[in-house]
Amino acid sequence: MTDFPSLKNDLLIRAAYCEEVERTPVWAMRQAGRYLKEFQEVRAKHDFFTVCRTPELACEVTLQPLRRFDLDAAIIFSDILVIPQALGMEVQMVPGKGPVFPKPLIHPNEIKALNQDPDIDKELGYVFDAITLTRKKLEGKVPLIGFSGAPWTLMAYMVEGGSSATFSKARAWLFQYPEESELLLNLLTNTIIKYLVNQVKAGAQTLQVFESHAGILGSSTFAKFSLQYLSRIASGVKKELSDLGISRVPLIVFAKGAHYALEELSATDYDVISLDWTIDPKRAREISSAKGKALQGNLDPAVLYGSPDSINCATKRMVEAFGARGHIANLGHGMYPDLKPESLKAFVDTVHSASQECIKNS
Repeated sequence: MTDFPSLKNDLLIRAAYCEEVERTPVWAMRQAGRYLKEFQEVRAKHDFFTVCRTPELACEVTLQPLRRFDLDAAIIFSDILVIPQALGMEVQMVPGKGPVFPKPLIHPNEIKALNQDPDIDKELGYVFDAITLTRKKLEGKVPLIGFSGAPWTLMAYMVEGGSSATFSKARAWLFQYPEESELLLNLLTNTIIKYLVNQVKAGAQTLQVFESHAGILGSSTFAKFSLQYLSRIASGVKKELSDLGISRVPLIVFAKGAHYALEELSATDYDVISLDWTIDPKRAREISSAKGKALQGNLDPAVLYGSPDSINCATKRMVEAFGARGHIANLGHGMYPDLKPESLKAFVDTVHSASQECIKNS
């Protein structure tokens, strides 16, 4: 591994392991994004995947929110759909529409045409280069988070061909072609494990797995086609890192909408369970505390459309509900493109003040 500057702010790492902290660490999913004018200026000159594939540009937009807000982590700018690209599928980012697969998977026989054993360093080397560059540019200010989409979420896009309210085509596969679906999910799982381990080798200090479409699955379907693969990723990544002599790289899982599976997720090897805004923090704490898991989240991003006072009140309630230890403050989903930067600042600043007060009184 490359020699990097020592970490000056390890609040997020300590909170992820439920260790003592001076205040609750805070960051925001999609903290680098279209709500920032400076991000829009970069995107006006470069298309989305050009930014992802150019380490200097990916580094720049990763660092942009840290220049505005007192955040406790950076998350590398990339996209979950780089994995299907590495497997040989074309993905386009269409303005106003989002990701589009010109040739989605129509029949299970097409799985055979995918790259079954991709050279991760070759196919996704630009991500690792961006991580290494960003880690150096951070100069130890905060930890750098790497990430990947989860197998089911990636499969959903690969079969559906883009975003969808129901992902009915992808869900149909699970019941029409269960064995072939498992083949695809296994391929994705093995690729994701390699991808995440290589992100750590490149400089990532924390990892998050996004199961963005967990909420469209029922509990039994989630257990069969999502949970077991999420669990394998956590255990597989931890084993490979341990074999490399690498420790204290917390793993976060964000299974949006999987309120029914908090107990099962808490039984996996993830250190942190990230919550969407529909889950009561106190209930989540009751479920996860028995397994010693930290929690992340879970302010409704729509709260940031409110007044500074309403943001302040909602954030205080969130901090108090989660308590003084084992919590990483975040939104329950990513920043929306039309939110104002000042609203995120109000959230971040309130987390700082409210959590210090909470710790003092605990």
